[in-house]
Amino acid sequence: MELEIALANVLLIALTFYALLGGADFGAGVWHLLARGPTRRAQHQLIGEAIGPIWEANHVWLILIVTIVFTAFPEAYVHISTTLHIPLTILVIGIVLRGSAFAFRHYDIKDDDIHLRWDQLFAISSFISPFLLGMIIGAITTGHFPVNPASFFDGFIAPWLQPFPLGMGLLTLLLFSYLAATYLLVETRDPTLQKIFRKRAITAVLLAGILEEAVLYLGRSGAPRLWGELTTSLWGVFIQLGVGSLTIAAILLLLTQRYWWARTFAILQVTLTIWTWGIAQFPYLIPPNLTVFNTAAPEVTLHFIAGALLVGTLLLFPSLFYLFRIFKGNTLFRHKGHHG
Repeated sequence: MELEIALANVLLIALTFYALLGGADFGAGVWHLLARGPTRRAQHQLIGEAIGPIWEANHVWLILIVTIVFTAFPEAYVHISTTLHIPLTILVIGIVLRGSAFAFRHYDIKDDDIHLRWDQLFAISSFISPFLLGMIIGAITTGHFPVNPASFFDGFIAPWLQPFPLGMGLLTLLLFSYLAATYLLVETRDPTLQKIFRKRAITAVLLAGILEEAVLYLGRSGAPRLWGELTTSLWGVFIQLGVGSLTIAAILLLLTQRYWWARTFAILQVTLTIWTWGIAQFPYLIPPNLTVFNTAAPEVTLHFIAGALLVGTLLLFPSLFYLFRIFKGNTLFRHKGHHG
């Protein structure tokens, strides 16, 4: 395998892990914002306890993505970081504010007004950040990156303020919320909370399924390459059937209270969705001209990056496994009873 392709695969793997881990954290923040009723405090407590031990480690995947694009595909990085600097800046601010608010709300006095403000900041940032992340991915998918824009709006706002990127933002928000709800179902044994998050998981996945088809249709004009790959190729049709089958299976598992397996199928569904997008995009980083080949750094640089990734992998995965084993061992690696 050529190094450019190998590093592109690493990018997709890192994006997948970020969605499954960091994305679920964002989704939990969305449910924190929407918590209502007499169980509101219990919902907040469950979300805080579920996120608390591991939330900061999840951003290692985002850092890895930025580092690989910057070093391995510098020309693509220049175009993305310049054209999309507004949503990227807001995304980074949102992530920082979310992390700060989560830490401060944990150590602040629980019943004062300031604690409520940290709660609100954490929840609102959790809502905005995944929406912007999806919007950025949608803008990259469209490839609408004008070289000599006629105005500031044309060059730096129009590329991401379009129907397809906006649809991708909403879809990302729903998928992350869906993941979070299925994860939280495994984190609690409280029947009332399980009923709440089961309903939310089913609602989120149904809305995501509808929105996926709507976004795909928007891609007909907004992202024609993606539309063509997923609607005119045999593999695209089979992949869509696969995603649909996983969705139906996850809903049935949720309805029958097999929460551990429902979470597993949710993970498979989101993973397949991400890789479908990645395969449909290949070899383009920014269509229709910038590919993993013509934007790649010199070969000697790619070899250094590959070596660093190999060493980093030997350190990263055992460390993460140990972290999750300590704090999530009861729910991550096994299931119990009819809730399995």
